Amino acid sequence: MTNPLLQPWNTPFEIAPFQDIHDRDFAPAFASALAEDMAETLAVAHDPDAPSFANTVEALARTGKALEKVLSVFYTVSGADSNAAREDLMRDFSPKLAAHGSAIYSNKALFARIDTLWKSRENLQLSPEQSRVLMLSHRAFVRAGAGLEGADEARMKAIKSRLAVIGTEFSQNLLADERSWYMELSDDDLEGLPEFLIAASKNAGAEKGLTSPIVTLSRSIITPFLQFSPQRDLRARAYAAWAARGANDGETDNRALAGEMLALRKEMADLLGYDDFASFKLETEMAKTPGNVRDLLTSVWEPAKAQANKDADVLTHMMHQDGINGDLEPWDWRYYAEQRRQAEHDLDEATIKPYFQLDQMIAASFDCANRLFGLQFAPVDVPLYHPDCRAWEVTRDGRHVALFIGDYFARGSKRSGAWCSAMRSQAKFPETQAPIVINVCNFAKADPALLSFDDARTLFHEFGHALHQMLSDVTYEMVSGTSVPRDFVELPSQLYEHWLEVPDVLQKFATHAETGATIPQDLLNKLLGAATFDMGFQTVEYIASAMVDLAYHTTDVPDDIMTRQAEILADMGLPHAIGMRHATPQFAHVFSGGHYASAYYSYMWSEVMDADAFAAFDEKGDAFDPDLARSLEANILSTGGSQDPEVLYKAYRGRLPGVEALLKGRGLAAA
Repeated sequence: MTNPLLQPWNTPFEIAPFQDIHDRDFAPAFASALAEDMAETLAVAHDPDAPSFANTVEALARTGKALEKVLSVFYTVSGADSNAAREDLMRDFSPKLAAHGSAIYSNKALFARIDTLWKSRENLQLSPEQSRVLMLSHRAFVRAGAGLEGADEARMKAIKSRLAVIGTEFSQNLLADERSWYMELSDDDLEGLPEFLIAASKNAGAEKGLTSPIVTLSRSIITPFLQFSPQRDLRARAYAAWAARGANDGETDNRALAGEMLALRKEMADLLGYDDFASFKLETEMAKTPGNVRDLLTSVWEPAKAQANKDADVLTHMMHQDGINGDLEPWDWRYYAEQRRQAEHDLDEATIKPYFQLDQMIAASFDCANRLFGLQFAPVDVPLYHPDCRAWEVTRDGRHVALFIGDYFARGSKRSGAWCSAMRSQAKFPETQAPIVINVCNFAKADPALLSFDDARTLFHEFGHALHQMLSDVTYEMVSGTSVPRDFVELPSQLYEHWLEVPDVLQKFATHAETGATIPQDLLNKLLGAATFDMGFQTVEYIASAMVDLAYHTTDVPDDIMTRQAEILADMGLPHAIGMRHATPQFAHVFSGGHYASAYYSYMWSEVMDADAFAAFDEKGDAFDPDLARSLEANILSTGGSQDPEVLYKAYRGRLPGVEALLKGRGLAAA
């Protein structure tokens, strides 16, 4: 029987033939592709000809195409539509991939060829992009331990293998906790909940075969429940379950895994000669050093905490007026903040949500991309991995640009959060390939599907990442799309959020689900006027997580990781009623694979740039200024990682930004 993962894909846009792929196909395809990639790589390493850019760096770019295909499919379904078989496969694949990578990056013959090229780079007559690719290739080998010998080399391989195993365990434990817990609601428990939340709770119950509505740990349900339920005991119970994810004892407990991961990262940094893991990680980012990160976070922390403490006083007074004495608790904040928002801004989430239909917000994100970059989106019928998915062909001036897939609804088989990934990245070498890009979200499923304003912002955020992939125009896949420093990758996504708040975009697409009426101007004014409402809370919960991440990776490994978390938060003066956005046992950004380890700050680093970058449009008085849009595409979106990000940003804006625009945008400048 032929394995569809190893065959040519004669499908529209050469997308994976998902309807023909079964879980049993992954393991044999993975084994075959892994062996093929190693054989191709060894052929490059042992080429008898003297090393050249073509027979070494470009030759490496030709390797591993079968493995890319297999993993693109596997990672797509394992993240967005997991099951027991796929979780078993992930546990099997992760250490094998780590060992495979270690074998490649510790290959002395291969590194010698790249090192020879690096040392003679001034004489190679390379293009700027080729020079960048050579630098990145050489740096990757050095940072992977290519220069290590003997016991140190063996230990580095063991560390990487173990990190891969426990990173997978961490994410699977978190998913298991999130999908196993639920709280059934009686008819009385539905009192005070808006219709959209009741509908989502009933759908969630039906998905589990229950006749009653339920609260789950899907953010699209638990967050509005904490926001609207007047029953404090239920809010406390739900919040406790949310906060306890990954820390419930038993086989899904993540605390020991997180501690072990910190120890292994510190040992890795020691082997490579760095003071700590953060110094190692940040060397390749725009921030460069832990000190620069700490300076940024501290400069925003103090005004944010001051605002949050003022807000806490107001919310505590409101709670006392309700006859509830004592301290404001984390399960109280969202509820009283919503009451305050309704009172001060005359905004009711249940009134707002009918104006933010999912389909309309998708159309809005597409329309902005058309007005800015000339992109057009047409629905297409292609094989997809789940019935909830939808696909569009992206074109410009009649030319195919990309295939875009949207997977928007929460389900038990999908990990929490929202993300953008590329099943295929743009490149021109060794042959031209157009990207296949996926946005995955976790919105509550209903008919029609209604979004909160924050949900709509998430949709625009992920679509900003998608545009970074779609508009990429480089030669080598290594620097394509979002293959940029971690603290630069969030710039396009966070920048794109600004277009959601452009008044004429909302006037066109924010239409009522039942009446079709455009959002009233007074409601629009209130909505935009409240854009910085509760920003003290939002900023504090984020920076608390970023500071804990940085502290973990710049200090000695703690004996007890949760005690260390508490110490860091106490030193910062975290307000009692605000928790970390991601507490350690559920901090998937940092512990499910390490992409954001020491780098969770990067969202705020990028926000400093995105606030300043959109200010350029404000200065022009036109959110769709064509000259600025062309500059944004030419200098940021199309260039991927082909140039240093500081160079790219200066080319767009003429200078690097300060923190002032961020504080102003968050309403914290005078806090």
